Amino acid sequence: MAEASRSRVGNRFLGIHFVCCDVYSRVYANREQTAYVGNCPRCAKRVQLKIGSGGTDSRFFKAY
Repeated sequence: MAEASRSRVGNRFLGIHFVCCDVYSRVYANREQTAYVGNCPRCAKRVQLKIGSGGTDSRFFKAY
């Protein structure tokens, strides 16, 4: 159990409110650490937020 929790430390994520289905979900950074990628858990609408300099410190967003 300790190994499982240790492996999750450092998994970068953003909170997304998918307005299309009025549901919240987390999206995680891809393996290359170049973008946060995920889907709406109900309708599978895809979101991708690029990671780069000049970005924002916000951790929660709405996807329309």
